[in-house]
Amino acid sequence: MAAVGVGQDYLLANEVVDAARLSALAKVSQSVRVTIAVDSEATVMAAAHAGLRDVLIDVNVGLHRCGIAPTLAGQLAEFARKQKLNVRGVMGYEGHLMMVDGREKRKQRVAESMQLLATAAQDVGGEIISAGGTGTFDMHDETCINELQAGSYALMDTHYAKLNLPFDQSCFVLGTVISKSSDWLVIDVGLKSLGMDHGNPSVHGFEVLFCSDEHTTLAPTKESMKTNVSVGDKLRVTPAHIDPTMAMHEMAFLVRGDEVIDLWPIDLRGW
Repeated sequence: MAAVGVGQDYLLANEVVDAARLSALAKVSQSVRVTIAVDSEATVMAAAHAGLRDVLIDVNVGLHRCGIAPTLAGQLAEFARKQKLNVRGVMGYEGHLMMVDGREKRKQRVAESMQLLATAAQDVGGEIISAGGTGTFDMHDETCINELQAGSYALMDTHYAKLNLPFDQSCFVLGTVISKSSDWLVIDVGLKSLGMDHGNPSVHGFEVLFCSDEHTTLAPTKESMKTNVSVGDKLRVTPAHIDPTMAMHEMAFLVRGDEVIDLWPIDLRGW
């Protein structure tokens, strides 16, 4: 992203323990600003040894993944500053709340989660309070956070679509019908092409019966039975989870209607 000039201020919102793995990032930070999340003395030292200078204290706001306990955030910030790192503020990801049923209930739970982050921010100091996601993008009081980390909204998937968010699906896996029977048909898109941790993909006009390694088996609905689908035809498959789906492909085809207008290599695949 830095190489092609997408902005001048980057955040790696994840912990990295190995200083050697951060060496390339440190080189980038000589020309643009690079900040990394830390949640332990080990990740602080990795950043310092790699030559990075800017960090955010990652705070656990309820998602049991990365993040230090809110009550210990100030202590870690003090340790980071002793290593001559610039602590820019805090971040917290309320990922466990993205799919909470009911908007008002979700908004209330987000407020409770962000109170943990606000308390930690007071102890840590710095100018940044970073949080949020696609499912909660509009549920933050402007006085609570000043950086929103939503990302999936740009491409969307069927998982987030359940929330009726104001974002359109814009990324699909194009499948070819390779077999057809009287009651079902098969396309050449399967587990090796889709992020499946959020369930089956969707194909407009068809019921997804199951996915296997290289195939998805579809049953036609009454709507699709009106259309004569033949072996060799193309069908758009909508992923349930866009992030890991993107990482399974080497190229993205940009289309306007049925016209391919550009090809974008997915250059971080395999990293």
